[in-house]
Amino acid sequence: MVAGVLVLLTGCASTRMAAPGAALEASMSMESSAGQFRIEYASRDERDAARIQQAVAEALPRLERWGTLREPVSIKVMPDHEALEDAVRQHELDWLRAWSRYDELYIQAPSTWGLAGATQPQINELLLHELTHSLMYQLASDRLGWSRKQIPLWFREGMASYTADQSYRWVSLEEIARHLERVPGSDPVRKPGDLYREDSNLVYGVAHHAFAFLVRRYGEDSVRGLLSEMKGGKEFPKAFESVIGLPPDAFVRDFTRYVRWRGFRGGRALPRVNAPRN
Repeated sequence: MVAGVLVLLTGCASTRMAAPGAALEASMSMESSAGQFRIEYASRDERDAARIQQAVAEALPRLERWGTLREPVSIKVMPDHEALEDAVRQHELDWLRAWSRYDELYIQAPSTWGLAGATQPQINELLLHELTHSLMYQLASDRLGWSRKQIPLWFREGMASYTADQSYRWVSLEEIARHLERVPGSDPVRKPGDLYREDSNLVYGVAHHAFAFLVRRYGEDSVRGLLSEMKGGKEFPKAFESVIGLPPDAFVRDFTRYVRWRGFRGGRALPRVNAPRN
């Protein structure tokens, strides 16, 4: 639970350019024991910013299962999809609505999500997912080293999807098993490759279920321990082996066998074969 109350500190700021053509001339700040946030937006997107503020407040209690943000996070509300893609330098991803870094979060104004815009629950879910990314990076490293920790996509996206309870959005374990049967050479866990653009539903589903498998087998404390090991200087592969007791590739093989053999039909993960080490 969040200790303390979120407070609106300021309501405006000088003009700032977040991306070519996207002038964010207004801002509001939030602060709690779980983190500090600055929401930057164009004046016409004030209602969107207020809804994002509400989503941050809803996200914080669930984020605290992993820890607290150590650095303030700037949330930049981009006026449309094109501005978002330009800001994060990712193009031809029509499904993209937000992008997170160590202490920055870019989000497309929710009122422009499709013809009807976004509902508040949809905004809440997305903010929780994206803030989990920033929290993970901050718990694992500092501003200079977070992008060099070699954290694989399955862990990054899996942790965010798991925290936001998004399994309903993605393919099921049975559908992943069928994919592996149809495409025997496919390795969507370690080598998502073009699937990230062509079949994001599969890639995110694999990531979610792989991370859930990790938690079921080794517990949430192992995830916190892994992040702590990275914060202490190790990159993901060494930190994973230190905490979990086997290399990441061996874990991925275990997960892949679990899916191929449909171990999930019994409703449980396969028995633990390696006890985690401190």
